[in-house]
Amino acid sequence: MFSTAKKHWVLISASIAFIFFVATPILPFIKHARASWLPSRDDDATPFRSPKVNVFADLSTKEAEDIVDFLFQKTNLNLTKSSLAGDNDNQILLIEVIQPNKTDALNYLAGSSDPPTRWARVVIVQSATEEAQFVNYRIGPLPIRETTEILPLEFCYSSGRSYVRNPLPFQEELRLWSINMLMNVSDITRELLGTSLNPVDPNGLSPGARISYDEKGTLIVWADFSLSNPTGGTSTLLKQGLYVQIDLSTRDSSNWRSLQWYYNNILYDSVDDLRKAMKTPGFKKSPLNTDGRWTETVDFSEGHHDRNKPPPTNVQPMGGRYQIDEKEKFVSWMGFELFMRTSSDTGVTLHDIKFNGESVIYELGLQEALSHYAGDDPTQGGLEFLDGTFYMGRLMSELVPGYDCPAYATYLPSSYHFGEDTQVRENSICIFEHTADYPIQRHSSATRVSVSRNTYLVVRFVSTVWNYDYTFDYIFYLDGTIEVKIRASGFIFAAFWTGNEANEDEYGFRVHDALASSMHDHVLNFKADLDVAGTDNTMVRLAIEPITLEYPWDDVRTGPRNTMHLVQRLVEKETGLDWARNSGEMYIVMNQNKTNEWGEKRGYRIQPGSGVGSPIHLTIFNSTALGKSASWASQDLWVLKRKDTEPKSASSLNYLDPLDPLVDFSKFVDDEDIVQDDLVVFFNLGMHHVPHSGDIPNTLMHTAASSVMFTPFNFHDRDPSRLTSQGVQLDINSKKTKPRYFGRTYVEGAKLKKTDLEPDLTKFGLSSGNVSWVSNLLGPGPWA
Repeated sequence: MFSTAKKHWVLISASIAFIFFVATPILPFIKHARASWLPSRDDDATPFRSPKVNVFADLSTKEAEDIVDFLFQKTNLNLTKSSLAGDNDNQILLIEVIQPNKTDALNYLAGSSDPPTRWARVVIVQSATEEAQFVNYRIGPLPIRETTEILPLEFCYSSGRSYVRNPLPFQEELRLWSINMLMNVSDITRELLGTSLNPVDPNGLSPGARISYDEKGTLIVWADFSLSNPTGGTSTLLKQGLYVQIDLSTRDSSNWRSLQWYYNNILYDSVDDLRKAMKTPGFKKSPLNTDGRWTETVDFSEGHHDRNKPPPTNVQPMGGRYQIDEKEKFVSWMGFELFMRTSSDTGVTLHDIKFNGESVIYELGLQEALSHYAGDDPTQGGLEFLDGTFYMGRLMSELVPGYDCPAYATYLPSSYHFGEDTQVRENSICIFEHTADYPIQRHSSATRVSVSRNTYLVVRFVSTVWNYDYTFDYIFYLDGTIEVKIRASGFIFAAFWTGNEANEDEYGFRVHDALASSMHDHVLNFKADLDVAGTDNTMVRLAIEPITLEYPWDDVRTGPRNTMHLVQRLVEKETGLDWARNSGEMYIVMNQNKTNEWGEKRGYRIQPGSGVGSPIHLTIFNSTALGKSASWASQDLWVLKRKDTEPKSASSLNYLDPLDPLVDFSKFVDDEDIVQDDLVVFFNLGMHHVPHSGDIPNTLMHTAASSVMFTPFNFHDRDPSRLTSQGVQLDINSKKTKPRYFGRTYVEGAKLKKTDLEPDLTKFGLSSGNVSWVSNLLGPGPWA
């Protein structure tokens, strides 16, 4: 792994623009209002109520406001209001709930105790001290009272620390310095790129960067240049092929300076050397990468003639069959029950998932999203992102009805507490029932045909992290199966194409005049705290293996028989696993003490789902850029003993100190016994993405999808979907076919309004402030 010597070369490969995301800005409070396009509710209907208070829910606005008042009374924190804070001030970054210990939560849900005491996590941007830091505190008990205290938050971090160093606390000063630096080299950018920096031109040059060397007292970054496109967000397609190395080793900007420059596959020691080379005969320029219609995601021309007829759409004429307590975020559907919560880091997490009253999964949710690039220029060569750093929950988008989700879906808001304000993202979660284009069951015989519709429930949200839109689905099937699925779309993070034939197609492919794709891995880590028929579970590897045997009934002339059989092996110690070659093993979490009617141990199988191929793990071994910040990405899934001190596989602040992160997942795997224990499985979704011309302008979701399923395995006595599916049995004889329906059918035609087919989108985004939010947060960063 990595040396523990004083100096480390660290290719964090981040965009400075993204690090700027973390510390600033803080959004204004956005008033909660229901969008006008949503269907009205029947006020006379008896409201559905959760059987329990949602003990996993984030803080209310009142709780967060009281915590803010409490913090500003603590003079030792030396806080400045976020709206007034500068680069050398302390300010509140975020406030969120700390999840209760599982034992306490289960005792309450079982009815044997009061709700667990609530505590909050607070992150302070501490910049008024000599070393700038992000510091985690825990505050409780809540609500605020005389006994409430503020303590370092350390128990949930394997590092034992509550803080990480902030390598870039000087955001505003860096922005101003960068503008000045670019204007001083405008002769170079005009000559080589055909443009120069104009601070008031939103379509001008925009630098981004990655840190290449980071040690206390030394900070070196490589910056590159793109054309901005604030409306379309296409800057990651508009790379310009000019790179500069910058020394930011002190907080005093008078010491900052540019170092090496890189252009057209040549490294120059200084800007003067580059200027001198530009004046020499035979100096070769790279082609220009210009904007145009090729970067537009849609084409408003007439297109194919059949496009003039609208496509099929989904309707729900008799209303939804699921029930939601919106206050407690509790959902019930066809035997499933679950609580939802949102977090600023990772969006929607599900808790206490039961099927027909029995426990299946205690916690199911995203932990971190990684993308790791490779390339032959100073930025792409070490580029990686840990998207949790940019608060994927906070970046949840308002969903477009009829497009992101069916028009009839139920749309719910999410809220987060950044700075001193509560931010509400309206209609950012949708829940809907959908019938697939294939049945869940069918069979034909000479006299009978039976077929059942395949209906499932989806909980969906979309997180837009700069250039990529991630769609997250939790899908529930009638047989008790649970699927976690991601799809990605958006603009690729491309590389500049110089026409260098020495390594043609080594890292990607030419996709436009002066643009190349850049190969990368997407690995997204999830946590599944399984409680299969209780908390005491065992992971079983059920192998399908070839064998040669002699059976007593075989003819002696044929000799031994080549066949196959099942072999069960218990996973006795904490470990990492990869999906088996040829799907030759099944991974099943079983309760060794619980059996079904036939005496078989009850379990849930974990398997690749309905994505494109099997989910992947990171290709790169011991990534120089990642250090120890994402060791969960090295294998497909991990089975571990659950601990309250290991609630997450990552921290949103890991990105800032990859060699000594707050959470080092490798420390979780410490060879403990895990037979009939409370197990947690951390599993990865993702894909090896080698973009091609079809990814221009946008990656398509049907080719960028990955999923894992949790499927009942001897959990039931027989298929439970027989009692919840709807379909028909056709009894066939020579005279007449007799249809026999199970489940209610439609007995008359549906009466639909236009908005049932095509919702009114003229008010979209206005209730949640989406327009200003997108322009503020999704621009190219501090140098824009």
